[in-house]
Amino acid sequence: MIISWTQISVTLRTEPASTSSTLSASSTPAPSTATLDGNAIPPLEQITSGMPIQGTVNMFTSFAAGASPPVSGAPPLPTISIVTSNYPALDIIPPTNSSLVQGWLAKIAAANIPNIPKTTDGSCASDPQLVANASASGSCWWTCGGCLRDTDISVCPDKGLGAPYTPHLINYLNQNQLKATFFVVGSRVISRPDMLQTEYMLGHELSVHTWSHPPLTSLTNEQIVAELAWTMKSIKDVTGVTPNTFRPPYGDLDDRVRAIAAAMGLRPIQWTNVGSTEFDTDDWKIPGGTATGLSSYAAFQNILSLQSNLSTGFIVLEHDLYQQTVDMAIGYFLPLAFNESLKLEAINVCLGNPLADSYIETASNVTVTVSGSHTITVSRATSTSTATQGGQGGPKSSASLNTPSRGMFVSLGLIVVGAVFLG
Repeated sequence: MIISWTQISVTLRTEPASTSSTLSASSTPAPSTATLDGNAIPPLEQITSGMPIQGTVNMFTSFAAGASPPVSGAPPLPTISIVTSNYPALDIIPPTNSSLVQGWLAKIAAANIPNIPKTTDGSCASDPQLVANASASGSCWWTCGGCLRDTDISVCPDKGLGAPYTPHLINYLNQNQLKATFFVVGSRVISRPDMLQTEYMLGHELSVHTWSHPPLTSLTNEQIVAELAWTMKSIKDVTGVTPNTFRPPYGDLDDRVRAIAAAMGLRPIQWTNVGSTEFDTDDWKIPGGTATGLSSYAAFQNILSLQSNLSTGFIVLEHDLYQQTVDMAIGYFLPLAFNESLKLEAINVCLGNPLADSYIETASNVTVTVSGSHTITVSRATSTSTATQGGQGGPKSSASLNTPSRGMFVSLGLIVVGAVFLG
């Protein structure tokens, strides 16, 4: 199984002078040719499961230990000194008897973690009884019913890592002076620490995407802690800072997972739905032959058409796990978004926060308290928080943030890339 490296989130929005209110993406043809790093990106009809694949791409730049990060208050960039024996086996759920996990379990022992049963495998079909309790008045299980709490970042107000082809994407963002949010899988941090440092030092935002990419609702409390804690540690070991947000693999999230993550100082980031339509480009299906470049591009056009009716920003799921998905992102998705006068930003910037507020060590002392079936208080300045019983939450389509405007987050994964496109 190939595991995601990160997700990247950026924001696109129309400039103030724009008076456009309706996107014309559905009538916008795909560009006939595109290039990056001197390599031609194939036409849409050639982006399929059987297309020729390039070799691994090297990073185009690197940074020396001791360099100053573009994050206010952050320590100098650490020396990369990864000793693999000091970490769990890659791409496997970590054991729960390590001192790191036991230390976190002691820290969150006072948190009132909801007694919600774990799922069989994170899917709706396997647990019909849990699906019946998945609404906002119950467990608020996003996977089955699309429930969101106010702590879940899924819209944006107006004011990757380890994959062979991720360097192409990072280079594209750098050439176009774009910033994104990378949702990082801990196992890939150990595999490619140089790539993580480059993303961080170029000013991209980092976020946690677990150690081995399992559906979190299927794990025990202790296993959830292990997945998050080892990823947090690996990111800090390589960059010197710890993200205070996370993306649950497959979007699999309920109030038990939320409470554990909140007690560890992490806030969830999801992608957007409009009605029954998830903002998913299906690009990840291309390598397996169940989607093509043409069908994925059509899905993205539909997303842009739907988002024109939103009063909030939106998050779109894309991936950089394969060459096909990176080709789609830099050759078609992002150019189409720019053609629609959308501006790209990292998620925290889209939320009106400085980059420093993305990390536990550098964030301002802000506490977010949200009423849901379980009230979660998250301190962004420390690694501690509380979770207690509370009131009612909202459905998946109505997560609230102040002063919302149209926009989009794009999530790609081996990196998974999340981006915000604001209109």
